[in-house]
Amino acid sequence: MRTVLRTDSDDVDAYRLLTALVVPRPIAWISSLSADGVGNLAPHSFFSVACADPPIVSFTSVGRKDTLANVMATGEFVVNIASREHLEVINNSSARFAADVDEADALGIAMEPSAHVSTPRVASSPASLECRLHSTHDLGNSVLVLGDVLAITVDPDVMVDGHPEIERLAPLSRLGRDEWGLPPEVTAVPRPRRPEDIT
Repeated sequence: MRTVLRTDSDDVDAYRLLTALVVPRPIAWISSLSADGVGNLAPHSFFSVACADPPIVSFTSVGRKDTLANVMATGEFVVNIASREHLEVINNSSARFAADVDEADALGIAMEPSAHVSTPRVASSPASLECRLHSTHDLGNSVLVLGDVLAITVDPDVMVDGHPEIERLAPLSRLGRDEWGLPPEVTAVPRPRRPEDIT
C-alpha cells in the first residue's frame, strides 16, 4: 500500500519530496547584473520552456534571491547551459555569496559579452539563452520568472547537421538532496503523428 503524505501537514517537507520526485530537472545557470553593474551567477533547477512562439523560458526563484533582484532591476538575464565539466564550479556558485560579490570573479569563471543583452554569458558554456524579462508571478514563497528569448548562442562544436547534439552538450541536471544527474543515456524513439502510425 502506498504511503499518503499530505502536503498541508507540518510533518511533510513537500519541497524535499518534490525535488526528489520531479527529476531530472534541467539547470538554468543564470547570469545577471545588479543595477550597479555587479555580476551574479547562480544555478536554478526550477527551469523550463514556457512558450514556443514567441520563445519564452521560465525559472522559479525559491525566495527572493540576488538573481531575482537583478532581473527585476535590469529586465535582463542569460541562461547558460551547464555541461559535465562544470559540475564542481556550478555547485560552488550555489553558495550564498554576498550581493556585492560577483560569483564568476570569485570562482575564476571566464565570462564574455552577450550578443543582445548587457548581461555577460559564461564563456565555456556550450549554449546560452539571452533573455529579456517578460513578467513575474508571485507564488507563495517563490516567484515565477518568464523571459523572452532574444537570442540563442550555440558552440559550433556541439552542433551536428544544424542540431545541438545532447552527447556533445553533456548537460547536467539536478536530482534530490545533494544529487546531480550526469549526461543521460539517450534512446531515439520515432513519435507517432497519428494513431495508425502506432506499431
